[in-house]
This record gives sequence, structure tokens and C-alpha cells, in this order.
Amino acid sequence: MNSLPIIDIAPLYSTDESAWPAVAEQIDRACREWGFFYITGHPISPTRIAELLAAARTFFAQPSAEKLKIDITQTAHHRGYGAIATEQLDPSKPSDLKETFDMGFHMPADHPEVLAGKPLRGSNRHPDMPGWTELMEQHYNDMQALANTLLRAMTLALDIERDFFDTRFHEPISVLRMIHYPPRHTASSPEQEGAGAHTDYGCITLLYQDDAGGLQVRSRDGQWIDAPPITGSFVVNIGDMLARWSNDRYTSTPHRVVSPLGVDRYSMPFFAEPHPDTEISCLPNCSDAANPPKYPSVTSAEYLLSRFADTYAYRREEQVV
Repeated sequence: MNSLPIIDIAPLYSTDESAWPAVAEQIDRACREWGFFYITGHPISPTRIAELLAAARTFFAQPSAEKLKIDITQTAHHRGYGAIATEQLDPSKPSDLKETFDMGFHMPADHPEVLAGKPLRGSNRHPDMPGWTELMEQHYNDMQALANTLLRAMTLALDIERDFFDTRFHEPISVLRMIHYPPRHTASSPEQEGAGAHTDYGCITLLYQDDAGGLQVRSRDGQWIDAPPITGSFVVNIGDMLARWSNDRYTSTPHRVVSPLGVDRYSMPFFAEPHPDTEISCLPNCSDAANPPKYPSVTSAEYLLSRFADTYAYRREEQVV
């Protein structure tokens, strides 16, 4: 086991559902053994990816003052631009050598949940770039649909209702993120990584990565394994919420990004996270007398906010205030 599984999910888009169980079995095995796998056969086109990469390069090449017009630290709902070293995923390492753009499920200012001051609810904050908003909002919706398809397949393996996740991902707090990793020689110290070792916070993550490389996954025996780019694929991994839901039947796997030498790296992860009021508690078929529930019940928003406080200095400062 020195490489991640590659799963063709095209059968999940067929009207013939007889092929679904075989795909679900492959996903189940990958989630148990790795917590990571590649998917091919998805509906996101190469043209879409090229458009996104071009937009990301244009946005991140702007002067800092322009990007900071949508500074993420100036919002209550965690949307916008994150400057280099504003995240620290591994507390034993320096802050990460990357800059980011985050967006979520768009809610207008007059939406009842926004008016009620619910956490992580609000409007997206897009840069003033032609075509950006329409491209990003469409891609967000398409990635949520792809995540829902994968989760629907997982219900077969978990032996739960087919619509279990569909109903819980209504108006989700999923995040689409664009990331720029500068070349390694720009690091503040040899210890500064592109993204320090961490597990993801949500349910599942779907990652597009360019051809620069640098993603590494920790195998079950503790070895760091390269997860190189594969044309036309997404890397999928389990997040902490699904680990809690499944009582660690599926575990969230540590991973990191080692910034490449001499080139810039761009990636686009989609973090699928359910409605903020969703209760994350042990699924009925994931515990028994010999394996009782390991985690207390928590809402999606509560868990996510607790992890944000560990990662972002500005979120810790808000809690202190």
C-alpha cells in the first residue's frame, strides 16, 4: 500500500443503479484503509478547471492592498481573502506558507438566518473581477452536487437511508477555497510548510490540485506518502465530522503540503459541511456493545467554530473579546 486508490465514479451517474454497490464498496474500503482516494469519471469539465486556474492566478497576482479589500479577518462569517501566514494548521510549525480565498453558501443580508446572527451565515465577498462571481458561485453549486453524489453512495456502505446526507446538506456551510502556495524558497524558515500536518474539519473534502505536486498523506503505519496530481481527478478525503458520525469506521487522515521548489502551486479544495444546526452523533449502525459511541453529540457549526479557533489567530482573538 504505497499509493492511494483510484475510483471511477461514472456509474453513480448512470440510471442503472445496479452498478452503485460496487462503487460504494470501493469507496468504503478506501475510507477504511486510507481515508483518502482519487475519483475519476466526475462531471467537472477540464474547461471549468482551466477557467478556475486562470481566475486564481489573476486574483492572487494582484497587489496585497487590492486583495485585502476582502480581508477574511474583517468578517464575522469567514469569507474572503486570507493573507500568507494567517493560518497555522500544525501548531508545532510556523504559520502556513499560503494565501487563500474562501466562499460559502451565499445568503443575502435579509435572510432569516443572517438576521438572526447565526454563525458562518452571510454573503460571499468576491473580488471585483469580471466573471469571477458567476464562475465561483456556479462551481460551488456543482461541487456541492458532486459531494452529495459521493455521500449518497456512502449511505449504501453505511446502511443508512439513501437521503440521509441530502436532507442534512440543505443550505450547507460547505466552503470552496482557492489556495496559492508560493515557491519554497520564499519561506520564512526551513520549518515553514505550505500547509502543516492536519485533518480536515468537515464531512468530506474534494480537492483539485495543479501539476506542481506537494500533497502528502500519512498512511496507517505513519509513513508520509506522496499524493501526486492525476489528470482529470479529484482527491477525496474524510473529515472529522464524518469520522465522528461513523464512530471512526471512517477516520480523518493527517495530510500536509510541502511547498514545491521553484514553482507556484494552486489548489482548489471543496469542504462539504452540512447545515450548521445538523447534529453530528454516532450513526445507528456504527456502534454496538463492544464499540460504543466515542464522541459526544455536537452541531456542525459548533464543531467547525471550535476548529477555526485552533487554526486562525483572529478567531482566537474574537473568542477572547
